[in-house]
Amino acid sequence: MATRTRHSGLIRELSAEFAGTMVLILFGAGVVAQVVAGGALTNPPGGLGNHDSIAWAWGLGVTLGVYVAARISGAHLNPAVTVTLAVFRGFPWKKVVPYALAQTAGAFAAALLVRWNYTEVLAKADPGHTFKTQFVFSTLPGNGSIAAGVHEWGAFRDQVIGTAILLMVILAITDLLNAPPGANMGPFITGLIVVAIGMAWGTNAGYAINPARDFGPRLASYLTGYGTAWRDQWGNFYFWVPIAGPLVGGIVGGVAYNFFVGRFLPTMAPEPPGRAPTRPEA
Repeated sequence: MATRTRHSGLIRELSAEFAGTMVLILFGAGVVAQVVAGGALTNPPGGLGNHDSIAWAWGLGVTLGVYVAARISGAHLNPAVTVTLAVFRGFPWKKVVPYALAQTAGAFAAALLVRWNYTEVLAKADPGHTFKTQFVFSTLPGNGSIAAGVHEWGAFRDQVIGTAILLMVILAITDLLNAPPGANMGPFITGLIVVAIGMAWGTNAGYAINPARDFGPRLASYLTGYGTAWRDQWGNFYFWVPIAGPLVGGIVGGVAYNFFVGRFLPTMAPEPPGRAPTRPEA
């Protein structure tokens, strides 16, 4: 017989959010470290992966993180998801800040592990711990390239759009009144969303689309030698963009889903296959 845990519901949920987000960043930041830092040391350079491997590893990280946490907390793994669910799906507002803190702490812990494990490689590839390897941990406009010409507000626009896409589709695949994926495939489909965003919307701002994913590792990198972690390649404060942009974008995505799809769905979920339909009460 299964035993019931004595821990409070919120403690269980925060622990799951911490663990799920940690798994996400272990794969996400880890693959960027391998491609950017490890690839810089190969002959010829770049022999340990490319943009596609980064996109796929981030997506798989999301999938695995969601599978870790979904049963207990719903596996938000992203403050933008948590806020959007509070606005549109009735998630308790009193849990929003604790969830965001747990997610950020999980991302921070994972980034420290990646930073520790790749200590030697990062030091060889970038002895000064500069922007050359900073985006192993956090995002930069134009992926750190001055040639891209992307500044803070262009990156902010990008983050709003990218996160709006993310939340619009997440709301669609989790809406029981719509056509949610069956056979516990929701986490896999969620990971594919992130892969697609990474492949289509990655140039302008590195598709953070998640305040915890960016701020936690940014703080970890700052505390371990990256003195310019809070700024972009032009020296401007940039850390706020991957926080504010996704929070705004999540709301935009929620509004878009409800306006274009949600309000036209039936008011009752379809009956499970194999069960006789029930008649609504008079």
